[in-house]
Amino acid sequence: MRLFQVLLSVSLVSVLNANSLIEEARNLGLIPLPKNQKGIEEILMDMNIKFSPFTEEKAELGKKLYFEPRLSKSGIISCNTCHNLGLGGADGVSAAIGHRWTVNPHYLNSPTVYNSILNASQFWDGRATTLVEQAKGPIEAEPEMATPAKLAVEKISSLPEYVNEFKKIYGKSGVTFDNIADAIANFERTLITPSRFDKFLEGDENALSKKEQEGLKLFIDKGCVACHSGVNLGGNMQPFQVANQYKFASLGDFKGDENGLVKTPTLRNIAETAPYFHNGAIWSLNEAIREMGSTQLGISISSKEAETIAVFLKSLTGEKPKIIYPQLPASTEKTPKPQL
Repeated sequence: MRLFQVLLSVSLVSVLNANSLIEEARNLGLIPLPKNQKGIEEILMDMNIKFSPFTEEKAELGKKLYFEPRLSKSGIISCNTCHNLGLGGADGVSAAIGHRWTVNPHYLNSPTVYNSILNASQFWDGRATTLVEQAKGPIEAEPEMATPAKLAVEKISSLPEYVNEFKKIYGKSGVTFDNIADAIANFERTLITPSRFDKFLEGDENALSKKEQEGLKLFIDKGCVACHSGVNLGGNMQPFQVANQYKFASLGDFKGDENGLVKTPTLRNIAETAPYFHNGAIWSLNEAIREMGSTQLGISISSKEAETIAVFLKSLTGEKPKIIYPQLPASTEKTPKPQL
């Protein structure tokens, strides 16, 4: 009887500690992912981010365009090249590789596309606020897909299947660069990855192990949550190199926006998206944690502490939506030829 009482007491303390941690996390702005498109729209409205009405038809068209290599000048690069849905929504290399094997001129790493709809800012320098704006950039950028808007429209307009779909969905406006980007953004809105952490925030105190809860507590106590907050544990603009210089700052010439602010990466699926930082200079999650402690917080995070925080961060690996690779329309005689 005595042993039962002790075990019950320990269990109740554990539950109370978990509930206290859930409350603390939510009070600091950590909130679970939305469960549907209505929930996404509510968050976007709270963040004052514009969005067009979502439809499944737009998303299906956008999925084709996301995997459509003919949107690149070479005909071999698609959105999925740098934001590979099988690789955590990123590409697994330090700096993005684009048209004619061009390394990103600023030596910038490709951020994950998963949950990106919930970022307050897009691109490392935050120059876009919506996924529609973001989708246009890489298509036209010479070091990326290298396709001017006019050529992108010409390519898609040469394929009758696409023309019919655009007319059905967008009416008289049909195939335009804006509509191409809007369709892609609608597909990307479906790339939400709920994890055990979301269940924990929703009140399931057993969703995270004791070790993962310890990691979350340490993540909070060390001050990581100051920048990695909100539904995406990041995705907003923050000062960089607050306390010390980033040890790989000389790799590439990126300095942030005009105010020196840098988009804080989302920590969701972080265990799947190495290498880390804007220039992809660090491949170890534990090392990235220790470097952030020095660079941003001005503190020393021990190897043991980094490992404990990493255990928590791995709980942010979410369930990916099932994506069936689409069959794309066959090229026609009118389709502009690849320019390699």
